[in-house]
Amino acid sequence: MTLGVLAVLAMLFVMFAGFWTDWLWYRSVHYSSVFTTTLWTKIGLFFFFGVVMAVAVGVNIWLAHRLRPPLSAMSMEQQSLDRYRMGIAPFKKWALIAVTAVIGLIAGASASGEWRTWLQWVNGVPFGQTDPQFGKDVSFYAFDLPWYRFLLSFGFACAVLSLVAAALTHYLYGGLRVTSPGSRATAAATGHLSVLLGIFVSLKAIAYWLDRYGLAVKSSGLKSADNWTGLRYVDANAYLPAKTILFFIAAICAVLFFATLWRRTWQLPVIGFGLMVLSAILIGGLYPAIVQKFQVQPNEQAKEAPYIKQNIKATRDAYDIQDSAVTPYKGNYKPVGKEDGQRLRDDADTTASMRLLDPNVVSPAFQQQQQVKGYYQFPSTLDVDRYKGADGAEQDTVIGLRELNLAGIPERNWINDHFKYTHGYGAVAAKGTETADGGGPKYTESDLPAKGQLPEHEQRVYYGEKTTQYSIVGGPQKELDYSDDKTGEKSYSYTGKSGVNLSNPINRAAYAVAFGEPQILYSGAIGDGSRILYNRTPKERVESVAPWLTIDGDAYPAVIDGRIQWIVDAYTTSNGYPYASRTTLGDTTADSLTDGQRAVVAQQNQVNYIRNSVKATVDAYDGSVKLYQWDTKDPVLKTWMKSFPGTVEKKSAISPKLKEHLRYPQDLFKVQRQLLTTYHVTDPGTFYTGSERWQIPNDPTTKSGNAVPPYYLSMKMPDQKDQSFSLTTTFTPNKRDNLGAFMAVDANATSADYGKIRLLKLPSETPVPGPQLVQSKFNSDPVIANELNILKKFGDSEIEYGNLLTVPLDGGLLYVEPVYLRGANTNYPLLKKVLVSYGDNKPVLEDSLKDALDVVFGKKAPSTGTEKPPGGDTTPQPPSDQTAQQAIADAQKAYEDAEKARVDGDWAAFGEAQKRMKAALDRAAKASEKTGKGG
Repeated sequence: MTLGVLAVLAMLFVMFAGFWTDWLWYRSVHYSSVFTTTLWTKIGLFFFFGVVMAVAVGVNIWLAHRLRPPLSAMSMEQQSLDRYRMGIAPFKKWALIAVTAVIGLIAGASASGEWRTWLQWVNGVPFGQTDPQFGKDVSFYAFDLPWYRFLLSFGFACAVLSLVAAALTHYLYGGLRVTSPGSRATAAATGHLSVLLGIFVSLKAIAYWLDRYGLAVKSSGLKSADNWTGLRYVDANAYLPAKTILFFIAAICAVLFFATLWRRTWQLPVIGFGLMVLSAILIGGLYPAIVQKFQVQPNEQAKEAPYIKQNIKATRDAYDIQDSAVTPYKGNYKPVGKEDGQRLRDDADTTASMRLLDPNVVSPAFQQQQQVKGYYQFPSTLDVDRYKGADGAEQDTVIGLRELNLAGIPERNWINDHFKYTHGYGAVAAKGTETADGGGPKYTESDLPAKGQLPEHEQRVYYGEKTTQYSIVGGPQKELDYSDDKTGEKSYSYTGKSGVNLSNPINRAAYAVAFGEPQILYSGAIGDGSRILYNRTPKERVESVAPWLTIDGDAYPAVIDGRIQWIVDAYTTSNGYPYASRTTLGDTTADSLTDGQRAVVAQQNQVNYIRNSVKATVDAYDGSVKLYQWDTKDPVLKTWMKSFPGTVEKKSAISPKLKEHLRYPQDLFKVQRQLLTTYHVTDPGTFYTGSERWQIPNDPTTKSGNAVPPYYLSMKMPDQKDQSFSLTTTFTPNKRDNLGAFMAVDANATSADYGKIRLLKLPSETPVPGPQLVQSKFNSDPVIANELNILKKFGDSEIEYGNLLTVPLDGGLLYVEPVYLRGANTNYPLLKKVLVSYGDNKPVLEDSLKDALDVVFGKKAPSTGTEKPPGGDTTPQPPSDQTAQQAIADAQKAYEDAEKARVDGDWAAFGEAQKRMKAALDRAAKASEKTGKGG
């Protein structure tokens, strides 16, 4: 008995620990109302529906027992049941309570999971838009219909369980007989069961009626749209009238079942039920198939045209692409003449700021040059933001935080992991459009502690994308702040207010149980002022305080008002927008860069409505979370703001400095570009044929076979006067590799055109190469291939291609791709060359973007080969001053000197050695080219 009591108490404390630690965490981030609202909603649904289910089943069992016959028939069947009746007789009350309690618990637990559906139904805000078939507001489908369907499914479960429980009770006590001759059911049992069947059939009638509205959000196949949603011709002209007819048949059948209370015969209700089943087969199944086969298929395009038009409009509205402007673009693909070269060269400088520093490639360079200590790390993919340079002009900047890396701690133990090494230190930033001598990042903020062009700020990073472990701070155990060679290790004690206080022994015991770490309960390293920090990734914190939001896969840091703030884009979604086709977020937002860290955090994976309605920030030092209303018109956000009042601040609360760093989110852009592969077409006939369908090309710079990611860069579209921070992508025609369209959205939150989508549609009759063909053009050029082979042969190095940027320029397309060299003995790439292509001009490979643009537009001769530059004269190559072997030997010596300087920390010598290595490689390339041409 003692062991049993202790076991129960232990189980109860484990349950209490989970509840208590959750409450403490929500209270620590000042979002306790989210916890309480969610908790009380779940409890209310649990008890209400659990009690309703238990009472319904219990009453029917009690009624079946009460209606049992006074004397059971003398038969072998009844004699065998006597043993069970006598065995259960002393425990009838307890058996009834046990059965109903278990059923009630299961039903209540299931109902509590519908807390989102309940809150949306109770607090639903109208969309102000109606569907074209039934004239109901979109909110009916988004908020009301899901709740009605849940109630209906609960009603079916209740009726079926009550029917089964009543039938078993009647059978046990003789009201129903299976093998006995004569009447097999008493009049009382007949009346009781017929009423339950009548309730079931009544619910089926309601289901038929709701199914009529469900046609507006039903997914079906159309050859031109995989995830078509909404009514088609057969739905409006066959299924809709069929559902209405079946509703009346089911209602009549239900009346016949209820009538057995007076007639005491199953004859009429059985006939009615058979008629309902037959009608469901003929009217609900066969008739629509006939309409589809003989009316729709012979002239499907004309029949479906009105419904395709409704689907196009609803889908474009639901994904906020209704204003995307499609503009024809020449896509000039012809050689550039000498007379146009100078003009194009000048326009290239003003059209775009080419971001040569690829945030997806240069992270190892940040890691090698700015990691400083082994217990720091940078994310594998850095972020792109905008900061003002020394001249006050805004520039694209690649930025990453130096976060804590537990795997690099010299000695791993519980104290070091959770008390001493608690935070990262400093932001590191580099210019996106320039590189340092040697090809490395040109840092604008670097070193430890960090210094440079970023505003003064708190550099300690307690909350970050890589910070997944818990830390205990602020107590007697001092933390390692940072370490340098001059002053050694510096200690620090956390002064922030985040985290949960562990001074209370109950709190310590709860966390010891919740984290499975008994040392939390008795460790002497925990004392007055100790606080435990956990749930430390930005996306995790935002998702926890707003569990009704879908979180963008890429949180990015920004220095704002003296603090490092993580900026997190969040979405409101729905799966109930009538006529709008659905998309799967996990698939749509995946590309060649998506990994576990960058995956979208979706509340529902299948959606057909999405808005970037919330911008959130997470302070990297104290973890404070703030939610800001961004889309002031979104009815889904307004519904959630009514459900959780006070959790989302008004848009006006966004400070100007924060707004400067807000940008258009990548995941929303990827969803929209996927929809626009089909829904850029607004003509129903063209949509049906699918002749204008596009596809998202695979990333030509990788071998993954995944979609090319969108790229941030400052550029201007043909209708813009000035450059704007933009998010861009390309399309190719379906199953082809030439360019179909170019898409850009104004990503600058301070711009009046923020969120404006521009599409440039290329002519199909004059094919222009797409990303794959351009990459093939680069790879197959003999001069470029030879130059890259020389680079690769040097020290068994590897070539790594950066982002292939596409920019519309004077009716044509300019492609720019940085080329990185990763040496065999180095772990980071250096920018060595730049590939450029424009029109039908010969692609060029040069040391810098400036040189590459000069060559491709005919301002100067190429540095390799003897080819005549477009529109220019042939310039003879200078003679080689030494053999290729000697040049390579010089490069090898310079490389070794650079490595030695890097190990010694002598960065001046490192830069000088890099210059010598570059010069030697250039000489080797020229000598090799000359030797090759001479036979």
